[in-house]
This record gives sequence, structure tokens and C-alpha cells, in this order.
Amino acid sequence: MNLVVGATGLLGGEICARLANAGKPVRALVRSSSSPEKIEALRRQGIEIVEGDLRSPGSLDLACHGVATVFSTATAIQSQQEGNTLDRVDREGQANLIEAARKAGVRRFVFISFRGRPDIDYPLQAAKKATAERLKKSGIPYTIIEASFFMEIWLGPHLGFDAKNARAVIFGSGERKISWVSYRDVAALAIAAAESPAGENQVLEIGGPEALTPLEVVRIFEQRSGKKFELQHVAEEALESAKANAKTPVEETFAGLQLYYARGFEVDTRPTLARFPLRLTSVRDYADRVLAG
Repeated sequence: MNLVVGATGLLGGEICARLANAGKPVRALVRSSSSPEKIEALRRQGIEIVEGDLRSPGSLDLACHGVATVFSTATAIQSQQEGNTLDRVDREGQANLIEAARKAGVRRFVFISFRGRPDIDYPLQAAKKATAERLKKSGIPYTIIEASFFMEIWLGPHLGFDAKNARAVIFGSGERKISWVSYRDVAALAIAAAESPAGENQVLEIGGPEALTPLEVVRIFEQRSGKKFELQHVAEEALESAKANAKTPVEETFAGLQLYYARGFEVDTRPTLARFPLRLTSVRDYADRVLAG
């Protein structure tokens, strides 16, 4: 049995779908407050639903019973639910899940994370790092996936990249390269690594097939769409100020992530692809998909 924690999210939902389509048994951990529509969509795929919460260790013991592999993609970064803080979910909650998996004799724990930058610190990065270290010491065979920036998130309207209306918010100068990656490729790697001895007790980095600056990305969308983009730059100094003056851990994390984007982040995915050959989605592939509607 495969347990997916974070099953109603973008990445968790993709992992669920891929496992179900391959005929693998899947159990999805959902909260009582999770979207009924998303839960029903999981049920329609033949996925077993179990209600629980990372903040409730007892519910995790039940969820992990009989499970061979845990995939954890859960985070409180976008949660609107009261009590779903980064400390309680991304740090303490993941610790609860690791302990439940250990007691249940889980044979592989796959944790989705990111490497971060040593020159920027913020609560989500600190929580992810703490969870990864806890997992390594747990005795559970693990796979830690360190993913770069999801193109579907950072090159989407939610964060100001509005291809439909040819407008884009650029954090920083837009001149530093980023290894944009598709969440679909991250899901494919997570499953492949979980099912292979080559993924056991490994930290695997994944970015896209080509590192591109945000301005290069804009040019690709302009070429594909035939439209000139209107750009709005957010200066790196403004991001540093927002991070320094943040009033909540979530505010500090968002500013930290935007600063991370502004300073650029390149990933050499060749070592990972040597073990797990995947055809990675390019920004051009993504642009064609977005512009096709």
C-alpha cells in the first residue's frame, strides 16, 4: 500500500493519479476540512480515503497501518485553516508522520523538499531541512527529493505570471538563471525512486532540462504567443525589506522564496537522470500547453 500525505495538493494529487493509473494500491490522507470535490475526485480513481491530520499522531498511526511506502508532499504554506502553522505542520507534523511510519514498519519514506540557499533563511526552508535530518536519523529507508522551482506555480497567474494577458511580475532583475521544473516530473521521479533500490537512502535533486532567466522565459512566451509582455519588477531590496519586516512565518517564507528566485538557482540534474532516466518538461513545452488553453 502507498500512502500519499498531501493528496489534495498539486503534487500529491499527481502522485496519487500516477500510482492509481499504474494499478498500484493508494491510500490518501485527507483532513476533515479538505475540499469535498478533491476527495471525490480521488475516490473516482479508486483511491482509498483515510481522514487524519499531521497534528494528530493517533490518526497517523491508523493511516500508516499496512503501508509499504509513504509519500509526503504536505505543507501549510498555503493553508487558510486555523492552527495550520509551518511549525505545527511542516516541522512537528512531519515529525509525527515519520514516527508513525517508523512504528508501522514502512519500507520507504519519500519526502519532497528543496535544497534552498545558504545565504537566505526562512521558516519553510528551516522546517524542510529539520524534517530531512530527522528522516535520515529515523532508521526508515528514505528518498528525499530536492526539487527546483515549479514552473506551474512560479510561471502561473497566482504569482503574477499571467500569460493570457501578457503580463508578468519579475522578482529581482530577472537576469539570473533558474532550473524551472514541472511538478509532473517531480511526481514521476518520486515514484520511480521509491520503487528502486537505487533510490534508497538517497537525496535526489531535480530541475528542468535547461536553466533559464525569468527574462528568457518571458521571451519564449512572447515568441510563442506573438504578444509583447508588460513586466513589473520587484526589486531585490524590496524583497529583503519584506522579509526583514514580515509579521508572520508565512509572510517571511513568501518573501524568502521570492528572494531565492531573484538570486537564481541552477540544478545539475544529470546525476539524478543517470539513475532515473526521465524526459523532462521544458519551459517551451509548458508555454505551448499554457497558451493552448
